[in-house]
Amino acid sequence: MSIRIIGAQLPDGTSADLFVENGRFVAESPTGAQSIDAAGLLALPGLVDLHTHLREPGFEQSETVLTGSRAAAIGGFTAVFAMANTLPVQDTASVVEQVRSLGERHGYVTVRPIGAVTAGLAGEQLSEIGAMAQSRAQVRVFSDDGHCVHDALLMRRALEYVTTFGGVVAQHAQDPRLTLGAQMNEGALSNELGLAGWPAVAEESIIARDVLLAQHVGARLHVCHVSTAGSVDVIRWAKARGVDVTAEVTPHHLLLTEELARSYDSRFKVNPPLRRDEDVLALREALADGTIDIVATDHAPHPVEAKECAWDEAANGMVGLESALSVVHASVVQGGLLDWSDIARVLSSKPAEIGRLAGYDAAFSAGSPANLTLYDPTASRTFARSDLRGKGVNSPYLGRELPGRVITTIHDGYLTVSDGELVDADTVSRSGGARG
Repeated sequence: MSIRIIGAQLPDGTSADLFVENGRFVAESPTGAQSIDAAGLLALPGLVDLHTHLREPGFEQSETVLTGSRAAAIGGFTAVFAMANTLPVQDTASVVEQVRSLGERHGYVTVRPIGAVTAGLAGEQLSEIGAMAQSRAQVRVFSDDGHCVHDALLMRRALEYVTTFGGVVAQHAQDPRLTLGAQMNEGALSNELGLAGWPAVAEESIIARDVLLAQHVGARLHVCHVSTAGSVDVIRWAKARGVDVTAEVTPHHLLLTEELARSYDSRFKVNPPLRRDEDVLALREALADGTIDIVATDHAPHPVEAKECAWDEAANGMVGLESALSVVHASVVQGGLLDWSDIARVLSSKPAEIGRLAGYDAAFSAGSPANLTLYDPTASRTFARSDLRGKGVNSPYLGRELPGRVITTIHDGYLTVSDGELVDADTVSRSGGARG
């Protein structure tokens, strides 16, 4: 497929024509190229999500690689990293190779599996880290997300192991003893509502331990879904000491607060929980000053029956792929904390770098893979179920006014989203791109 993109606004504020041929950006317009009028549209490098739950294999009633990748594409993503809490768990070479193959057969986006740190996510012994790293899936990110690697010795061994091939351990920082039965952020509001609290220190203490372990063994550490001001302080301190630590924040932790728990609407139940106004402000500032490196969705689809029930019985999690760019736009761009060059960094080039995924930069250099999102920053919409393309409808933004809209997504040179709608899977398949 050859594509000519006319008059796109680049993240640095300039405008340019961009050309795609044979899956890569090229310097000159190809003969017979399909033209896209990008006047008024912002060209961003394809978005990369370092924290997605695709649920397959094992939980296909919640999501599949196909449905999750459709949700990703409509949100402007061209690559996602699939978390390990599947069934069977992604803790062996055979399972991660299966997930990568599912992405290649069915994905509208590049799918890279994340390997479990411990066997079965049980926190008792290390998984087949080396075998997963050496497999065809070439796993470089390892996480027990949903479960904290609580044993300090196991965490140390995992950090030591991944240094041998340039990998990273992505920690779900939650002391399980401090969060037994937790339902929401611990504080005055949890007491008022009669819900068991999830204290900030349960996150902050694990991060503090892990940055010291990472420094001790000279390893890379990534902190998942940072949610408190105290965690920001710990990470900022660690970076000042030269620890090789990166961190992510979710869109929902940049915009939403614990006050939403007053509704007892379980769409707002998530782990880690929504926090205080002060935490949201600290997270936004940390993203702006580089203490927090990236935005990651923690896209967590669930069947309707797992969310439309009493708060204390509901599953944790929110879907976020379709809304992520608009929520980041609302929370940090409209407030003037980040510009579009920053957004290209925190939603594309930096997560790709952490995950060791090549070819993502805002320069759209000739020869680099053609992964691109065209976004209309002047649009607005009331977010609705019709905006969702995955199986999960547990979005916290339904009925909320959000800015912007993804108009076009190009993955490895093929249109996956055109004029704001998914390209038919059969059409894309005949072109050799995503397959449905």
